[in-house]
Amino acid sequence: MTTPTTIDTETELSAVNTILGAIGQSPVTTLGTITTNVTNTAAQIANTYENPEIAFIYQILRECNIDVQNEGWTFNREDHVKFYPDSTTKEIKIPTNVLRMDSENPEDKTVAPIRRDGKLYDKVNHTFIWEDPEVYLNVVYLFKYEDLPSVFKRYITYKAAGRAATQLVTNAQLVQLLQVQEQSARASCMEYECNQGDYNMLGMPHETHYSTYKPFKALQR
Repeated sequence: MTTPTTIDTETELSAVNTILGAIGQSPVTTLGTITTNVTNTAAQIANTYENPEIAFIYQILRECNIDVQNEGWTFNREDHVKFYPDSTTKEIKIPTNVLRMDSENPEDKTVAPIRRDGKLYDKVNHTFIWEDPEVYLNVVYLFKYEDLPSVFKRYITYKAAGRAATQLVTNAQLVQLLQVQEQSARASCMEYECNQGDYNMLGMPHETHYSTYKPFKALQR
């Protein structure tokens, strides 16, 4: 009995092959032997490939992954995240998968937390020292490609394909076609964001519950 072949279409390998196909190149069967993570540098990635074009395309894919996630979406943005200063140094080390962070309370102008030297720095008081036992931040995280919602994988792949075509292929029509795909994929991401975010014009602060007026329930009053 023949064993069925399983093809995973939502991995970094499949994304690289989609990009290769978009620019008229043959697919590959592996992305090298290195165990990659979200913090690998371009040099670490390039050293694992015999074909520099594959390394270049893979780096473009990872750059687009960062660019898209850096916008901050429902799936990678968390509010009211608690950070604890070190008991000895009173400093707060920032995890490597944090793209952006901001104060949990934007109205509080007594502190202005930013990232500096891998630690949380207070721009108002000009110090790395945090005297409070805990600090609350709104955080945007960076996740691996495989951990993203499907619509964002497609968007990142099409975005990377357009960027690769711009840099590797002198075909303006191809670039335009890929941009159309990218725009369509972004529209799907916006639809996902609206559905998952449950946004409304009044906002919904963290740890609160408020049900806005729904016109279709008017007859129930």
